[in-house]
Amino acid sequence: MSSTDAKARLNAVLAEVERTGVPVTITNHGRPVAVLSPVTPATRQFGQFPGMVVPDDFDAPLPDSELGAWEGDA
Repeated sequence: MSSTDAKARLNAVLAEVERTGVPVTITNHGRPVAVLSPVTPATRQFGQFPGMVVPDDFDAPLPDSELGAWEGDA
């Protein structure tokens, strides 16, 4: 895709790359100059423990049974 086309249709091109996962090469006078590719999300890591992966629901509220144990109810 030419840089002129990419500039004119940037939002549509971004949406297409996100939807399809297929990178788009942007050219300038027929020469490839850049590749627009989808981002691969990095897994969350905790502090100094690079092997420890933090789950996506880490910040979710605790279930009532767990919350009661922390509050001394169980």
